[in-house]
Amino acid sequence: MIRASGLTVRRGTKVLLDTTEFVVHPGERVGFVGKNGAGKSTLFALIQHEIEADAGSLDIPAGWRVASVEQEIASSSIAAREFVIDGDVRLRQLQAQRLEAENDPHADGARIAELEAELIEADAWTAASRAEQLLAGLGFTPAQWMQPVDSFSGGWRMRLALARALMAPSELLLLDEPTNHLDLDAMLWLERWLAAYTGTVLLISHDTEFLDAVAQTILHFDQGKLNRYKGGYQDFVIQRAERLRQGKIAYDRQTRETARLQGFIDRFKAKASKAKQAQSRVKALARMEQLAPIHAESGIDIRIPSPEEMPDPLLVLDDMQAGYTTDSGEVVTILRNVKLMVRGGDRIGILGVNGAGKSTLVKTLAGELDVQAGSRRASRGLEVGYFAQHQLDMLDLESSPLQHLARLAPDTREQELRNYLGGFGFGGDRVTDTVAPMSGGEKARLALSLIVWQKPNLLLLDEPSNHLDVETREALTRALAEFGGSMLLVSHDRHLLRTTVDSFWIVADGCVQAFDGDLEDYRDWLTQHQANARREDAAARQALRNDTGATAEADGNTIDRKQQKREEAEQRQRLAILRKPIDTKLAKVEKELEQVQTKISTLDILIADPDLYSDTRRQERVASLSEHGELTKRANQLEDQWLTLQTELEALMPS
Repeated sequence: MIRASGLTVRRGTKVLLDTTEFVVHPGERVGFVGKNGAGKSTLFALIQHEIEADAGSLDIPAGWRVASVEQEIASSSIAAREFVIDGDVRLRQLQAQRLEAENDPHADGARIAELEAELIEADAWTAASRAEQLLAGLGFTPAQWMQPVDSFSGGWRMRLALARALMAPSELLLLDEPTNHLDLDAMLWLERWLAAYTGTVLLISHDTEFLDAVAQTILHFDQGKLNRYKGGYQDFVIQRAERLRQGKIAYDRQTRETARLQGFIDRFKAKASKAKQAQSRVKALARMEQLAPIHAESGIDIRIPSPEEMPDPLLVLDDMQAGYTTDSGEVVTILRNVKLMVRGGDRIGILGVNGAGKSTLVKTLAGELDVQAGSRRASRGLEVGYFAQHQLDMLDLESSPLQHLARLAPDTREQELRNYLGGFGFGGDRVTDTVAPMSGGEKARLALSLIVWQKPNLLLLDEPSNHLDVETREALTRALAEFGGSMLLVSHDRHLLRTTVDSFWIVADGCVQAFDGDLEDYRDWLTQHQANARREDAAARQALRNDTGATAEADGNTIDRKQQKREEAEQRQRLAILRKPIDTKLAKVEKELEQVQTKISTLDILIADPDLYSDTRRQERVASLSEHGELTKRANQLEDQWLTLQTELEALMPS
């Protein structure tokens, strides 16, 4: 197990952990929560021996392999799939040793056999399929698997880093905000993956629903200590509220007792007849353990001004075609024939699998991308507030929050600007600090404050909660729920979606249309969509196999049939003899694969059912997730067998 004893960690003059103690049991999935800057990432660095504790100890089993997500990925031309496989360092070492031995004419045969056995034990022959499974789950299409790492944007590189960490064999998995760059479909996949992971998971996340789905225990950073709570995030909220209530009762009781003792001392310390009693009160007061007062954790109170004007409708899309133009001038179309309307007061969540075109839609609505065909008609008086991740790049790193806002409102009194920024967490001296050293969450808060200052009547928000801590997310959720204008929201934060939007649009297959359902219905839709994709993939493989035979026959027709008749007859006979056992194996593999995929599809629907995660169905949930993991593993094995057999068939065909 992981055990901390008297652990103290400082950063400069700030004490992050003060003689704290905690235990994490093997196989436990633990979520760490606390304000930004509380020390969560610092604790991860301590676990990975990147820093040392100032006092105390943190013990981790010596044999445990630790996997974590790299926060920065160096420029590389290596293919995405190979980059992910590189996460299995031991496998790569064995492959290099085997290649070296193979090229050495004096190599020891026994050593080569030993390396072969070690490669089998390391699952070397399934490494490619396992990496592809991770990439697919995190939203990469097969066409992207062999693209170089350099060709991906920063967010996609972080997905590659996550896949690489999941690829690495480990007993301890450290995940620091793994969902920041994931869409909802990838998040749901990651939840299932972690549920089937047999090692210990330490997770930092500000997504409360993700914590609820994954964590079995919460460790909360509170005034230099780590307090343990059983269950997920909602369990933590309930238990912490009770702890705070009891703590306040104890603190109030102690305050009254302290005042009573101090009053007795002050009154009678000068009287000889009461000196002994007064001295005993002094000792009692000294022995009393001083309880800390209960402090509110968040000073953030985001308020979004209601718009001064609300046209209706705000935007009308008529047969709109949207996409982008490459640097070489090629026009790429993502969305076609979009016919939708944004009405005054609409609160719409935008759903869709990764790469479907959600961000393209929002950028087009915001006017950042030109309409390729059709029309986007904006009403007079439309004021758009658009938030996307690139908004953070637009900030002046050498200026302060106050300077940023003053440029937008040069005629507004400074105190009014300070009061406004204070609601976004920039109080006191923070309002005049430069932006450069600020965290991603602080920059996101500042960018959002600049957008809503201008009182838009249509908010277009593309993942606004990335980098925000739990308290700030809750403040943003409350503000958006109270906002009096219209809003379109792209987010993987299900809590934010549930509490701020009234309806949904779904982006799929190049189209955008109203979605008649909620997030649970979308989960079912997503499961069906993935099942359809698997069936289409299987059909494509069958077509490829058929095309292989057809191509071979077509090639044979180019030969002079009259001269080659006898040779072809003999060759067909040889091929038939050689193909028969392979065809038999192929039929068997395909039949089992179809059965396994059917079972997986059934389990996908069951796992997507929120009721499965109730305490009363725990055994069923564990059994279902375990079976899903085993079936997925078997499906991968069968697919590898199919590919191997197909390769053998292709090798038999005449060149």
